[in-house]
Amino acid sequence: MRVLVNVLAVALTLAVIAVASDAVRTAGLSLYTEQYLAGLLAIALPLLFLYVPAGRGDEGGARGRKGPVPWYDVLLAIAGCAAAAYVAVRFPKLSELVARRPLDGEITAAVLALLILEGLRRTTGMALVYTTLFFFGLALIGGSLPGEFAARSIPIDRLTYYVIWDSTASLGVALKIVTTVVVIYTIFGHVLFQSGGSTFFTDVSMALMGRYRGGPAKIAILGSSLFGTISGNVVSNVMTVGVVTIPLMKRVGYRPHVAAAVEACASTGGQIMPPVMGIAAFIMAEFLQVPYWQVALAALIPAVLYYAALFIQVDLEAARSQIKAMDPAALPRLGAVLKAGWYFTIPFVVLIYALFSLNYEPENAGLLAIATALALAVVFPFRGRRIGIRDLYRMCRDSAISALDLFMLGAAAGIMIGTLNYSGIGFTLSLVLISVAAGSLIALLALCAFTNIILGLGLPTVGVYIVLATLVAPTMIKMGITPMAAHMFIMYYGCLSMITPPVAIASYVAANVAGADQNRTGWTSMSFGWTIYVVPFLFVYSDTLLMKGDPLPIAVDFVTAVAGVWFVSAAIMGYAIDRLSPGARAVFGITGLCLMMPVNAFAGADLLNIAGVSLALVLFVRERLRRRRPAAA
Repeated sequence: MRVLVNVLAVALTLAVIAVASDAVRTAGLSLYTEQYLAGLLAIALPLLFLYVPAGRGDEGGARGRKGPVPWYDVLLAIAGCAAAAYVAVRFPKLSELVARRPLDGEITAAVLALLILEGLRRTTGMALVYTTLFFFGLALIGGSLPGEFAARSIPIDRLTYYVIWDSTASLGVALKIVTTVVVIYTIFGHVLFQSGGSTFFTDVSMALMGRYRGGPAKIAILGSSLFGTISGNVVSNVMTVGVVTIPLMKRVGYRPHVAAAVEACASTGGQIMPPVMGIAAFIMAEFLQVPYWQVALAALIPAVLYYAALFIQVDLEAARSQIKAMDPAALPRLGAVLKAGWYFTIPFVVLIYALFSLNYEPENAGLLAIATALALAVVFPFRGRRIGIRDLYRMCRDSAISALDLFMLGAAAGIMIGTLNYSGIGFTLSLVLISVAAGSLIALLALCAFTNIILGLGLPTVGVYIVLATLVAPTMIKMGITPMAAHMFIMYYGCLSMITPPVAIASYVAANVAGADQNRTGWTSMSFGWTIYVVPFLFVYSDTLLMKGDPLPIAVDFVTAVAGVWFVSAAIMGYAIDRLSPGARAVFGITGLCLMMPVNAFAGADLLNIAGVSLALVLFVRERLRRRRPAAA
């Protein structure tokens, strides 16, 4: 069974590469896209049931099977392979028979839908299963919903057939993006990891930041942002970079819960950090029907503001707690680090050039970056070790296993989207939201933010994004918000579940590494990641923070926003040049918020900006004078 699992994992990775690169069509096999997706599921489902034990649903698939495979999992693996393969073969014919629903199509649809839900339970836990069933149930009783919520009631046999055989459901856009784009970047991350890229980026961060006060925390921020551009996976970032940086932060004087919160926030930023963001960003590009580079470009300024706030706060924490720099003798020399691994930067240069200059599709740019990274790893040995055939095998195996949850997420997201569209509930809910908000944009944004946070308590970011992009984004757009701002708002608030108690997955994983109290770590993470709560409201009112408009207003709003981030961060930390009194903290906070307000956000916003600049100058002079008095004494 272990050999079979490894063979299936390698086959799945190679099949994804073949589909993403269009090699299958080039070889002469011209099929529907849905047939390719079903074929990939025919490999992914047996791999999942053979590798991930049933266990407890809330534990998910974080660990592989330790003992022998029980008979029922063998049967599930066979059933999953057979059902998905049948869909792949019969899709052109049976997808046109939703109204007639032949018996073989109904049986296959029921079996495959149940297996997808069980696979989802094993890899992500019960929360997303309950959410999927909730939307499925809504479609069953849509006609019985009260008042303006009423839509259509779909019989269970028709709905089950639809969510598997229709091209807008489980085999739709979400699964397509997962299999042709996101898994490619997962492979890219594993290529860099196996060839030593994560070690190189950590060493670069240590060489650059270790000699400054609070150096380990700054190493965590830089290292996690660099690694986040590879994986876009929060927990992976925490476990890969945090196991190095969290002990370093504790060693130099950071309290355990602070060290864990810094790493959790730094890793969460990987989902919003261009050029490679989380899965939600790729799905967003497909929803908006725009090139991926436009999404990455729009995310640039908010991501910079997020990391700037985090960097400023750890610096102020170091100053307040008198945390010194690391011992220079313990730090790697930048020249030696770059000499040993300079070539690790080339795949990123290739990736950015392909995305932004050549206008490549994300999957093609990712494949080009993978090919570049592999070629360089073969030519250049890192620390005396050259990549070999066994490493390639491990990359393929580990990439497929780590992507199993993504396959289930994509299929489940398709089921949710399909049920909402087929029943018409998505449209009726948009009308209800506009009515509840009473035409108020700020009320709608607050309602959307609250819904995001509630859903995020049990769902991963991509699940939150897909649900609200289907339900709420059309309403926001009808209220006058640009499509990019609406979807970016939803994605940013979807990330909050990673650092917002009571779930706060990233915070709790980091707290476990640090040996810190989980709840205290979660609340500290919220204070460090405050920009992700505030900035989305700002770019909804002004596209300049999404790189839309003339260069001068964009530059002005960016500079004042960075200054505002410093003042708000100082207010949160209670420290600037020296400790701040409660009144001074309030003034600092007001000054920062005024500075962060885009000039053209609304009538009078420019006056707030001017007031912020004036207050900032006064506070700057005041703090300088406070600093000189003790020196003179």
